[in-house]
Amino acid sequence: MGENVLTKEGYDRLQAELKELKEIKLREVAVRIKDAKDLGDLSENAEYHEAKNEQAFLYGKVLGIENKLKNAKIIDGNCANRDTIDAGCCAEVENRGEVIKFYFVGSDEVDPANNKISIHSPIGSALLGHKAGEVVSVSTPGGEEQYKIKKIY
Repeated sequence: MGENVLTKEGYDRLQAELKELKEIKLREVAVRIKDAKDLGDLSENAEYHEAKNEQAFLYGKVLGIENKLKNAKIIDGNCANRDTIDAGCCAEVENRGEVIKFYFVGSDEVDPANNKISIHSPIGSALLGHKAGEVVSVSTPGGEEQYKIKKIY
């Protein structure tokens, strides 16, 4: 797996989720497995099989988060002194007369409702490395769109 770009907040959120999985969720499912074993015949014990499946799912989730954290590249989000758009930056861009503020984040922190777009998305990757004042052509499903970079911060 390659580098996983995260803000400090995103990194902390993943660490908190990992802690909850290890210290709460996996312990709860272990108790459920023990209780189901105490009921006897495991071959027809739906509670046991359900708990084992959940345990496997949770272990997979733990491994995935650990891998993301191990390969994390923390971005500081301070782009006030930068000339070009980069991961962690915020930029105001104009498209079709509308000014939009985009936050450029890694894939794990995408939040379209709050204008957090992935640096790997069509718009994000097209705008990376460009300066304020530049007009960038972005290929979208609806055709080519023009984005004018107004401000980077």
